[in-house]
Amino acid sequence: MRSLIPLSLLLCSAPIALAQTPAPSPSAAPATRSAPAAQPIIDTIPPARDIAYPGTMRLEVDASDTTQRIWRVKQTIPVSSSGPLTLLYPEWLPGKHGPRGAIDKLAGLKISANGKEIGWRRNPLDVYAFHVNVPEGAREIVAEFQFLNPTTDAAGRISATDKMLNLSFEMVSLYPAGYYVRQIPVVASVTYPAGWSAYGALKGNAAGAVTTYEPTDYETLVDSPIFAGKYANSVDLGSNVTLNMVADSKEELAATPDQLNAHKKLVAESLALFGARHFDRYGFLLAITDEMGGIGLEHHRSSENGVDTGYFTKWNDGPGDRNLLPHEFTHSWNGKFRRPELLWTPDYRTPMQDNLLWVYEGQTQFWGYVLGARSGLYTKEQTLDALASIAARLDLAKGRSWRALEDTTHDPIISARRPKNWLSWQRNEDYYNEGLLMWLEADGIIRRESKGARGLDDFAKAFFGMNNGDWGVLTYTRQDVIDTLNKVQPYDWAGFLSQRVDRTTSEAPKNGFTLGGYALSYADTPNSTTKEIEKAIKGLDQTYGIGLAIKSDGEVITAIWDSPAFKAGLAPGMKIVAVNGTEYSGDAFRAALTQAKADKKPIALIVKQNKNFRVIGLDYSLGVRYPRLTKTGEGAGSLDRLLESKTTSP
Repeated sequence: MRSLIPLSLLLCSAPIALAQTPAPSPSAAPATRSAPAAQPIIDTIPPARDIAYPGTMRLEVDASDTTQRIWRVKQTIPVSSSGPLTLLYPEWLPGKHGPRGAIDKLAGLKISANGKEIGWRRNPLDVYAFHVNVPEGAREIVAEFQFLNPTTDAAGRISATDKMLNLSFEMVSLYPAGYYVRQIPVVASVTYPAGWSAYGALKGNAAGAVTTYEPTDYETLVDSPIFAGKYANSVDLGSNVTLNMVADSKEELAATPDQLNAHKKLVAESLALFGARHFDRYGFLLAITDEMGGIGLEHHRSSENGVDTGYFTKWNDGPGDRNLLPHEFTHSWNGKFRRPELLWTPDYRTPMQDNLLWVYEGQTQFWGYVLGARSGLYTKEQTLDALASIAARLDLAKGRSWRALEDTTHDPIISARRPKNWLSWQRNEDYYNEGLLMWLEADGIIRRESKGARGLDDFAKAFFGMNNGDWGVLTYTRQDVIDTLNKVQPYDWAGFLSQRVDRTTSEAPKNGFTLGGYALSYADTPNSTTKEIEKAIKGLDQTYGIGLAIKSDGEVITAIWDSPAFKAGLAPGMKIVAVNGTEYSGDAFRAALTQAKADKKPIALIVKQNKNFRVIGLDYSLGVRYPRLTKTGEGAGSLDRLLESKTTSP
């Protein structure tokens, strides 16, 4: 046995030992450096094939835990032979445009066959893949695991509370590699908390707390999320469309007839726009909650949406989140039925290519606002205010000088909606709103060139409205978009798209306003949208002038790149303590902006950053600025006609 040396002796003797050890001379170093050779990367996961999977998976989910919110999963997967099998957890999820699979929340995985554990091995190159070896004689394997729902915001989006849950089947299932997901049959059953109502696109039979859903394929299962809740209600909107709601309280479900009529009109206006439907039935899934995390995700036969409380009860306070449902409903046509060729994938392992999101999301954003106005979910004034705010904010995106619009389509992969300090320079998912402005301009061009005979409605019907009753997927390319535009109205659409999508620019595309009879202008009072923004941030939004958005306590939320605030040295996270010698408040800051416009003197700020204080002189004289659209001509312009209702009220 080796004797232990007292620590005191080690400490005392260390300098002596070091002193007695000669330092290596440079000449003693190796003449060459070790240089390993790269090894080939071998993908051991079989590629997806468009062939039928031999058997039907059975998926059993127990989602009844309303306290710890742990969902327990048992999945039985038939196998046709012994040997290697790879199971995949969904990674690249439709509608999220990037790798968003919640693999970190899968725990306790055990895989067995014939009643015995057979083990598993995670693929080191693809951590969403699990390799198993099916023993001789096994006809099925059983995977058991838990999905650990976040119980705090720090762990991720809250998808289960003691009053409601949002179950997406990709969270609680695996699937065999080597097959198109549409070729894998599955039957799912879910145990819900007792007394809760559950809604989703799949039909199910309830026996007590357990609902067993109709046999389907894995692609459809993943595209069919569930909302379930203690307080719930379903309203028929006509045309096989329902509004299925869960809420934090019964009171939040109390919609007036006029409010429901606006949702019914949304359905009628959408069907009139596209001229066909690509669903056998459709259910809006709407959670009205301050407890479960928000979500806005499209599906072929449902939405998956969360809004703050007050959706109905504070209807007159402003439009709030009412643009969400028109946007998601449009996705049934644009994004689910018509999908960019390289954004469609045969399974949830194949990476998506997002280049055409300025169509997928840009046109959906456009039609979401148009249908919101046509249905009465938004007033015309609120819609114009929203468009003004969108254009003004995009004009601030100095990043357009180095990043073209198409490059922003890669943001779901690059940044995954993580916070950015310098958003106006880095850019964001601008294909949504800049796409909207581009398509607004396209509508104005079509109306001008056709002398008012046609508009983008004709493109929507031609591009998204074919094959009535087909709820598969019909892919498209950029050339398909150009060809359809030319059939609606001959024009240099290839050049138009190239200019606005592929090239860097100095400002947001606002020609749609000009063609539509409006101009972007600024005033010293907020419009309905900027009021909503200031309510949401609980502060002051003066990004349009001085270049700052500030919380009520003086914390800087946003500093616009190259703005007066930026040039003065302000940055997000700083805190403005005083304005012109007065303790910071929103009113004091507004007053300082107004005074600086009158006397042309710099604004004096005391700013705190961490533990340091600085005095900043802010040279700015444009005053308080909020965007709005102003009429440039007499009578109704093409933008006015675009927003007009096309159907009678229900």
